Amino acid sequence: MGFLEGKIAVVTGAGSGMGKATAQVLAREGAIIVACDISGAQDQTVAELGGKAIAAQCDIADEAQVSAAIDLAVAKFGRIDAMLNVAGIAAGGPIESLEGADLKRMLDVNLMGMFFGAKHAVRVMKETGGGAIVNWSSLAGLIPSPNSGAYAISKAAVVMMTQSFAVEAGKYKIRSNAICPGVILTEGMGLPVLKNNPARAIGNPLGRAGLPEEAGELAAFLVSNRGSFINGALIPLDGGWSCMLA
Repeated sequence: MGFLEGKIAVVTGAGSGMGKATAQVLAREGAIIVACDISGAQDQTVAELGGKAIAAQCDIADEAQVSAAIDLAVAKFGRIDAMLNVAGIAAGGPIESLEGADLKRMLDVNLMGMFFGAKHAVRVMKETGGGAIVNWSSLAGLIPSPNSGAYAISKAAVVMMTQSFAVEAGKYKIRSNAICPGVILTEGMGLPVLKNNPARAIGNPLGRAGLPEEAGELAAFLVSNRGSFINGALIPLDGGWSCMLA
């Protein structure tokens, strides 16, 4: 038996990258997964997990779809114990040339999408004795870097959102924490960084990029009973990069 045996977890972005890896780690530890994604790739994730998962098509920028995915979990399993808001988008470019529409799209997905997940998780968790929320912020949400302004703004907002839920939902025995990845080897972000700027990918004290499953392992701990007194934490997953001055 794993240390998440019997827990019900909703995972967004479960079709690829850190979302899929997180679903896999949680399922390995005994959780039942509601795998959400906009792409359709969640069906493949569910197929690979066998009987430990169901799929939900979900655009996290649409509150009704997020609410429906959580309601599906409750209808199938009676509750949710963990909400993992992994899905997000990234874009680069000088902040002074940023178009308002581009920033709005970034905020709609990276901030509002996670807000909807946390909000509706609290709605159902407070009726069933509590639970845990893990939001994916970023090292960019803690420390800005050139040409990542829109992304950094959205991920910094996730930091404050996470801690606001930690303060307000704690009375319902609901914990809210954030993972802040550095360069992780995912198809959408880490691998392109490694290709275009290898020094950045290995420029931390450990001298390597992170793996998607390492994010999953941290998330599994945070939603487990082993992390029962961790609330409002912002945890860099960056090989020590955030400790360095340059």
